[in-house]
Amino acid sequence: QVQLVESGGGLVQAGGSLRLSCAASGRRFSSYSMAWFRQAPGKEREFVAAISWGGGTTTYADSEKGRFTISRDNNKNTVYLQMNSLKPEDTAVYYCNAAYSLIDVKNGEGSWGQGTQVTVSS
Repeated sequence: QVQLVESGGGLVQAGGSLRLSCAASGRRFSSYSMAWFRQAPGKEREFVAAISWGGGTTTYADSEKGRFTISRDNNKNTVYLQMNSLKPEDTAVYYCNAAYSLIDVKNGEGSWGQGTQVTVSS
């Protein structure tokens, strides 16, 4: 089983950027597809972006296309989420998820981290 630790959240003004990191420990990180989700207060957790085990396939929620970029470094056991042109509605706790298949990770069926708070001020 993989353990996940998110970092990189914080307070940023609208229009700014942040890069989130999700560090994985455990065996065979490169075998896992990875995803980012977020949960705003009073709302359900929602899918943001996912990346296949080798990094060759990425997929995004429609609202994040063109603003967010998911990437991974299998040598560092880390997946990243570069977030640009941030909006107040991006405010949420961001979580990463790991699962063996891209379908499963997009459905949030794998292991979760504890989350990192992102707050975007207007």
